[in-house]
Amino acid sequence: MTTQYSSDKEAADALKETYEKLTREISKVIIGQKDVIRLILTSIFCKGHCLLVGVPGLAKTLLIQNTAAVLNLDFNRIQFTPDLMPSDIIGAETMDKDRNFNFIKGPIFANIILADEINRTPPKTQAALLESMQEYSVTVAGKHFKLPPPFFVLATQNPIEQEGTYPLPEAQLDRFMFNITLDYPSYESEVEVVKGTTTDKKASVDKITSSEEILFFQNLVRKVPVADNVIEYAVKLVRKTRPFTEHSDKLTNDYLEWGAGPRASQYLILGAKCNALINGKYSPDIEDVQEMAVPVLRHRIVRNFKAEADRTSVEDIIKQLL
Repeated sequence: MTTQYSSDKEAADALKETYEKLTREISKVIIGQKDVIRLILTSIFCKGHCLLVGVPGLAKTLLIQNTAAVLNLDFNRIQFTPDLMPSDIIGAETMDKDRNFNFIKGPIFANIILADEINRTPPKTQAALLESMQEYSVTVAGKHFKLPPPFFVLATQNPIEQEGTYPLPEAQLDRFMFNITLDYPSYESEVEVVKGTTTDKKASVDKITSSEEILFFQNLVRKVPVADNVIEYAVKLVRKTRPFTEHSDKLTNDYLEWGAGPRASQYLILGAKCNALINGKYSPDIEDVQEMAVPVLRHRIVRNFKAEADRTSVEDIIKQLL
């Protein structure tokens, strides 16, 4: 599938067509979450990881299961609990009857990992995901084990205010390309959900693509050319989030504890490249960067006490910076 395109332009058109097919299939089961589906598929084409935040019951798990199904990828679900150990995720060495050590692979060895309720487990176990998300490998007893490409972590998180949750360390939050918030469905969507889930009929999805094609599209996204002014806009936007620096403004200095690092600039441009392709453009513009701003920056900037007292949300701050 990866060699049939005669030019990058033809391949870019194929990515747009594949994206539209994937969206249609996922929407058979997931009602009224078009923006969420778009961001998840964008992160996959950009070789990124996603964090989905929302109260229980908003079909976060169902969404990720069906995304794995239409992408035709191996899928494992890890339910994070307070007593989960790192070895429960990455695997462990065991001794056989001949006193030889054998490595038993953990559930991390799949293409798509659903890290369900990731903030229900203590930081020690959360950190077990760090190497796999960044290096696409795990280390056990000094030995390196590569994870199968493509590899994505799609983590769900309950709102931090709920009981029994542990906030994710900033280093781990930064590994996620997007922080996507799921809100309650609209009235019309909720009616459709109830109609579709309270009968004996079950919606099924078709397999649309393959791991080889996804890897090809990931490389294609990185080949998309970007004008210097678009890159400069993205970098300046990220630098504006850093309080008391040369590019910060009064809003940042008043309301932010600290801002986003260089990884935010990289993800803004990667996301803008993919956003351009799925909208039929061959190079991103400033509007594509702005489309990516909230999900890329939401988990990378930290409000101070004054912002909380004034009830100014992170999203409000990002929109004002734009």
